[in-house]
Amino acid sequence: MTAAPQQVRNRFTDSDGSPIVNASILSADFARLGDDARAVLELGADILHVDIMDGHFVPNISMGPGVCAAVHRACPDAFLDVHLMITDPAAYLEPFARAGAGHCTFHAEVASRDELIRMRDRCHELGMTAGVAINPETPSEAIDDVLEFFDLILVMSVHPGFGGQSFIPDVLEKTRSISRRLRPDQRLEMDGGIAPENAAEVREAGCDVLVAGSAIFGSEDREASISRIRGNGS
Repeated sequence: MTAAPQQVRNRFTDSDGSPIVNASILSADFARLGDDARAVLELGADILHVDIMDGHFVPNISMGPGVCAAVHRACPDAFLDVHLMITDPAAYLEPFARAGAGHCTFHAEVASRDELIRMRDRCHELGMTAGVAINPETPSEAIDDVLEFFDLILVMSVHPGFGGQSFIPDVLEKTRSISRRLRPDQRLEMDGGIAPENAAEVREAGCDVLVAGSAIFGSEDREASISRIRGNGS
């Protein structure tokens, strides 16, 4: 069995509960990916979000374990949060663990309850935490019977597959409902269209992990954007 590198403490389970800013490298400059990733971490981002797309579950193809491994080499102390927007996530848990991932999230839409729990167990065996995600149109009830098993719940606030989409505010009602049922050691993440201008309402709706891509990497003042997404500053 190959375990994930124990490069850093787990930023999801070993935290004081304060908001986590999760910088999505999908919006980074891929010609200088390592430099860009290091830069946002130095400016205050807590972890790096790695969006994996297969062209089947979502209508786009992004990157694979090789890119994740390259980011891990460039930022060996970074916690890598891998989001598997793919139809066969079980086949890729070990490759991403080997590539340095500290966490993998997979979608409820592609697996049964038993399959989701087996993948959770496999992530833990590999030294990673595990998350379950739902798309904007998927009701929160779809994960009621697995909610207790996961370290993190991810609610998509855009339709997955492309960066830079507009935030869908209706999904905040789902996070309000889910957050009331989570234990203190579980995290609630939102991904899609998050920016300094709407981050406060996302946090107020119960989310304590905020994924932002273009709002960070495309900002003229990345440090200020990161601070505002976390809830510091004006």
